Amino acid sequence: MPPESENPGTEAPIPIGTGALDADLGIGPDGAGVVEAAPGEAGPGGGPWAVAWRRLRRNKVALFSLAVFLLIVICCLLAPVWANQVAHTGPNTTHTLEKLHVGGEVREVVEPSGKAIGPQWFEAGGKFFLGADGHLGRDEMVRLLYGGRSSLFIGIVAALITTILAVTFALLAGYYGGWPDTIISRAMDVIWAFPVVLLGISLGIVLAVGGLVIGPIHLKSSSLWIPTLIIGVVYTPYMARPLRGEILALREKEFIEAAIAQGASGFRIMFVELLPNLLSTIIVFFTLNIANNMLLEAVLSYLGAGVQPPSSSWGTMISEGFQALYSQPILTIIPGTAILLTVLSVNVFGDGLRDALDPKSKVRFEARAGTAAEMDNPI
Repeated sequence: MPPESENPGTEAPIPIGTGALDADLGIGPDGAGVVEAAPGEAGPGGGPWAVAWRRLRRNKVALFSLAVFLLIVICCLLAPVWANQVAHTGPNTTHTLEKLHVGGEVREVVEPSGKAIGPQWFEAGGKFFLGADGHLGRDEMVRLLYGGRSSLFIGIVAALITTILAVTFALLAGYYGGWPDTIISRAMDVIWAFPVVLLGISLGIVLAVGGLVIGPIHLKSSSLWIPTLIIGVVYTPYMARPLRGEILALREKEFIEAAIAQGASGFRIMFVELLPNLLSTIIVFFTLNIANNMLLEAVLSYLGAGVQPPSSSWGTMISEGFQALYSQPILTIIPGTAILLTVLSVNVFGDGLRDALDPKSKVRFEARAGTAAEMDNPI
């Protein structure tokens, strides 16, 4: 943030000729283009989102991480294609007594000793590409792809649930204050007081027994929506509290006072004036929440409180493979590596996105546009 001038209400000039900074602000080498457009319009250097895109575009590591994550998502979405066209089996189809013909040699999918066949790569035409799992002889590659669909579904949908709940509660508590703030804040404190894993395990075990019944909504214990709802709820305070803090600071700004003076309703102020100023923070939180949700799902499923049979996820695959850790370590290594790559790629991209949407740079851009925002609360 540029140093403030001694006179209140004026901004210190920003020096020209600082290279990357000038490029971000749309300033040419001759000093041209220093006039910013009105809020909501694209200026010579583009709006704040254009500036953020240019920064993100220069971060090659973040873009590569995004490409890795999208590749994993595409592969998991194509799970039915691999299962039907290549492996010719389903994720829960057992092959305990079947034999496999590989290069003129007959191999048992599951040996009499109970050891399953190892990775065949493309020797068997794509069947058992990564081998079979345990005593049931299910295709490990097919289960990996379908398990990835479950893990990604839980991670992304739970992040959406967390975002919706956190934004709604933060807007109500931060803008209205008073008793709505007291009730919401104390409820968030109760959830915050419990360790995430212990609270998730408790709720997961309870709902895994009898399912979830809320009025007309009936969810079986094996439904993926149960761990999704659990994870979405337990992470809500971790997003709602920082957003509430930003709203408390924003509601004291001049543009909020102007909206109130013009007779704007509370709904309009929250969703038209306050919410757009929180978008960059919300986007970063949503991205990082996906990684946290997938890790928590893996932990819950590994402990038996997450995804329930017949559904599978990378967490359940690690739990099942742990039983054959010494004889077939690949059954644990493969889903563990999949979780590692997915979470790492999301986290690295989230860090790059946070750097691109740096609140400090945004405040400098708004100051040059003539606003009085001086909030400096990086995530």
